[in-house]
Amino acid sequence: MDHQESFFDFAAEVGLTKHIGGVKATEELAKKCHIGQGSYVLDVGCGAGITPSILAKRYGCRVVGVDIREAMVKRSRQWAKRAGLSDMLEFRAADAQDLPFEDNLFDAVITESVTVFPEDKQKAVSEYARVTKPGGYIGLNESTWILYPPPRELLDWAAKDLGENVDPLTESGWKGLLETAGLKEILTKVYRVDLNEESKGMLQRYGCTGTISVMGRMLRLYFGNPAYRKFVKEVKQGGVIPAHLVDYFGYGIYVGRK
Repeated sequence: MDHQESFFDFAAEVGLTKHIGGVKATEELAKKCHIGQGSYVLDVGCGAGITPSILAKRYGCRVVGVDIREAMVKRSRQWAKRAGLSDMLEFRAADAQDLPFEDNLFDAVITESVTVFPEDKQKAVSEYARVTKPGGYIGLNESTWILYPPPRELLDWAAKDLGENVDPLTESGWKGLLETAGLKEILTKVYRVDLNEESKGMLQRYGCTGTISVMGRMLRLYFGNPAYRKFVKEVKQGGVIPAHLVDYFGYGIYVGRK
């Protein structure tokens, strides 16, 4: 099991998912994708189901969440049940590059720190467009190189922290994927990473009760699973944030209309 597989397997076990920009970025996606009462939304790479729950609760929309890991789908269903939102949310396992939905189904499709992972990003974005209704919106919140090319130490950090096969794009790279998928009225906005705000993101997304539950599961896993203890040790050893990271690395909000 490599570092990336370990991270997502352990994250599923404790019910933890995160993305750069936190709740603020989710709200920006919702606004720019015109998500509101009665919207039918697909969240690709929904993780533990936090974003679908936020959308359903704040905007009164129906959301389908998909994730490539069955364990995350299970966590999402548990979260929705605890939140009393099971009637508004649906979850299933699926690959972003091969979505199990008919054409022209959703009012909006969103992803958060997800499209950076597929080997064929264009195929994934084209799938998002395929399942979106004419006039609907596709919105991405994805890791972005603000300055390119980045120095070698930042590339090495990205490979360790995000995964060896992860390939962040520049703003023009992400915009190009939307254009090639046939989208129009494309909006882009790039942000630098605020490390202090990122550290607060978990509490904002999960709330006090949810954060305590996640931390409790992490502690139980740490003391009960030697592989997890090894993983945490490796993260600590290689987890020093490189100098000048915020000058080169950030995230972007990319939205297009079908």
